Amino acid sequence: MGCKQLSSEKKLLWHGLDHCKLAMYSEKRARRRGIHKWLKRKIKRADPQQWIEVSDEGDDVYFRTTEDDPCTATNEVRIFVGTWNVAGRSPVGSLVMDLDEWLNLKDAADIYVLGFQEIVPLITKNVIGAEDPTEATNWNMLIGKTLNNKYGCPWLTPMLNSISSDNYQYVKFPDTRGRMSISDPISIRTPLREPSQSQLEMPCRSSKYKLMASKKMVGIFISVWMKKELLRQYCISNVRVCSVGCGIMGYFGNKGSVSFSMSIEGTSFCFIAAHLASGEKKGDQRRRNHQVSEIFRRTTFPRSSKDGDNHLPLTILGHDQIFWFGDLNYRLCLEKNHARQLIKTQDWRALQEFDQLRREQENGGVFQGWKEGNITFAPTYKYSSSSGNQYSGGFPSRSGEKQRTPAWCDRILWYGKGVKQLSYFRSESKFSDHRPVSALFSTQVEVMKSTNPGFSAMHTIHTNIMPPSETISLEHN
Repeated sequence: MGCKQLSSEKKLLWHGLDHCKLAMYSEKRARRRGIHKWLKRKIKRADPQQWIEVSDEGDDVYFRTTEDDPCTATNEVRIFVGTWNVAGRSPVGSLVMDLDEWLNLKDAADIYVLGFQEIVPLITKNVIGAEDPTEATNWNMLIGKTLNNKYGCPWLTPMLNSISSDNYQYVKFPDTRGRMSISDPISIRTPLREPSQSQLEMPCRSSKYKLMASKKMVGIFISVWMKKELLRQYCISNVRVCSVGCGIMGYFGNKGSVSFSMSIEGTSFCFIAAHLASGEKKGDQRRRNHQVSEIFRRTTFPRSSKDGDNHLPLTILGHDQIFWFGDLNYRLCLEKNHARQLIKTQDWRALQEFDQLRREQENGGVFQGWKEGNITFAPTYKYSSSSGNQYSGGFPSRSGEKQRTPAWCDRILWYGKGVKQLSYFRSESKFSDHRPVSALFSTQVEVMKSTNPGFSAMHTIHTNIMPPSETISLEHN
């Protein structure tokens, strides 16, 4: 909110011009809300040279005045990061319950960043052919419905078109009330499904979570959703995506990453959804390490001409807070029967001693200095297609079933200051041969105020203190 431009004269009510009208309506509403004394004090202290900004946000009206506050503050934003290899299967209606468990909606986050692998089968025509947005759209529809079914109408969920370029800028579209979208977030066109007549007649609030960005590269897919409250509270800017193919011949998209970059006020974030080389032979971990290096080297977020002199992060490591997640495919250096015995006794600490990823970190092969939460759940791969509760290759096993040592292939790592992991768990969906994994983080966001030392934070008054002709409308889509 702090860096949104005000396009109407009514957004700046200079003290002494419309100040009395503002005070009259504010006090009338504030009295009913029990904050009459607080508001009266604020207005009474106003200096003739200060200005008051008023804006309407549906059920809330915000005003900003100048006062002696620090130039920066630190706020908490809760971020959910999830990863799931769905084994080339298309989403179906029965998955709603699975997503509900995975997304842990009882402890809702401010931002959901979801990374998928193999949303299409990794066959030749999908790897070397043109991108088909169908499955990405289907997943976005299901995610939006799951996130918003408690807060709005599922038919308002956007259907996302494919993105033709790897790096793009959010396009600003004014709504019917004349408000432009937030400062430089990147937006993709999101046509809505046509509601039925009965749906149109139903009273309905708008959805609570907005699709911020989405990008698919072959089977790797990232989908980012944000509470609309954050769009009103903070300046969300510099949103970009970048894909890097590391598969066949080192460049095809059957393996690689899709990354998402954005800034919330003065803090930059980067999320990398990755799918690395498979295999449990000796030395396969070096192929994975090399692909990680390639993703670091080749992921870039170029500045546009609109960025001016802004010091935006160009690379992954240029961001303040970084999250790397996906089917990283690191295995257990352990004979499969021994691994199964440790799984049976739930001795996760002993099992982690054989984890390739942790060994590579300790030996300096990859992700030095990165953090991962304590793993207190069973390996997520590979489950039998015939029995969803049994690892592939166990006894009894189907003829021709792959013999695999169970492993924690699906991981979530992070890097940077101001990040605290609140939970790290797997869900029990039997939809694919991988179990979905997720983590909830508390992150610290540096809220940058105006360079004017007297500029204050946004204050809130609850609605309808101004008649329709005086209401300054903001985006509700």
